[in-house]
Amino acid sequence: MRQRRLGLAPQLVIPVLALVALAAWAAWLGWDQLRDVHPDGSTTGPYEAWQVIGLVLTLLVPVYWAASRRHVVGAVLGTTAGLTVAAFYDWSDDGSGLFVIGVGTVTVGSLAATAALSAVIAAATRGRPDHHR
Repeated sequence: MRQRRLGLAPQLVIPVLALVALAAWAAWLGWDQLRDVHPDGSTTGPYEAWQVIGLVLTLLVPVYWAASRRHVVGAVLGTTAGLTVAAFYDWSDDGSGLFVIGVGTVTVGSLAATAALSAVIAAATRGRPDHHR
């Protein structure tokens, strides 16, 4: 009889990856709320490039984990949902209402990026034995 390693149930992949993405946003971006004012009066921020790069690199691990186990939909929808909720919560105090455009951009961008990455990972790991599940 073949033993099966314990893994995450398929129906839990989306909520777990959403929580991971939400936590990663909080860890990398959630604490930084101040814009940088430059000597010429222009502002940037609140995030630095290293924070966004850190968020992306952190999310590569759970996306790879899920996509390599053929949970491509879970990898895409879970990560996108978590980042969308995090961006909405983080930016919703903007009085202009333009935060909705930013949240939409995060949603579309994360959906496209995780879909492409998950497809590549799933294709690259297709021939591997099932013992990694």
